[in-house]
Amino acid sequence: MNTHLQQLIDLSKIDSEIDAFEPQIEEARYKLEALYAKKKSVDTDIESLNDEIRQDEIKKRKNEIHLAELKQKLEDNSKKSSEVKTEREMKSLQLEEEIAKEQVAFANEEIERLEKIVDLKNEQIEAAKTSLTELDSSLADVQKEVDAKLEVINTSRQEVFNKKEKLLAQMNQKGLSFYQKIRRWAKNTTVVSVEDQACMGCHLIINDKVYSDVIKGEEIVTCPHCGRILYNEAQTA
Repeated sequence: MNTHLQQLIDLSKIDSEIDAFEPQIEEARYKLEALYAKKKSVDTDIESLNDEIRQDEIKKRKNEIHLAELKQKLEDNSKKSSEVKTEREMKSLQLEEEIAKEQVAFANEEIERLEKIVDLKNEQIEAAKTSLTELDSSLADVQKEVDAKLEVINTSRQEVFNKKEKLLAQMNQKGLSFYQKIRRWAKNTTVVSVEDQACMGCHLIINDKVYSDVIKGEEIVTCPHCGRILYNEAQTA
């Protein structure tokens, strides 16, 4: 087989090996990134709950101020009742007092409701903080696990990079440039075998002349349909 063709085949296989490390790295980091995402979500929940509590406290304070005003109004009405001279004034005063009492009852209910909501949200915050503590502990363990996996992967990847560098130093630059041009779009199918007289890149049948040239392996042959570099698998075996 043509030496330059063999080098392109070897380079293609090495590039495939290098690309295969990326999914391994992503897989190793996936669990860690999932934990960080969960931690961020819990932090966001705590922040949202604290904001809601602040708003509830403001509403509660407004109701407390309104309640104090209503109580003062009832006290004033009680004093005025001794000064009432007509039945009409008395009825008006009684109506005001009834309305004020209803508002007092509503304000008390609203304050009680808001206090329960705030207590519930504080419980949720405490539960979230407990969850954060557990997540931090898990993160530390997973980080060690991921670091160990990445160290193994990076060691293996560096070995492949070294092998590629050694091969590149021996290759014809013109052939390498041709290979890189095809690889931009063909990726790991830049160099493909021919099986049953079909290109394994585009899976189309090649003509007899091209097939004969591929079998001979004396020069670099490209697929007439897709432009990928072709080789005879039986020869490399």
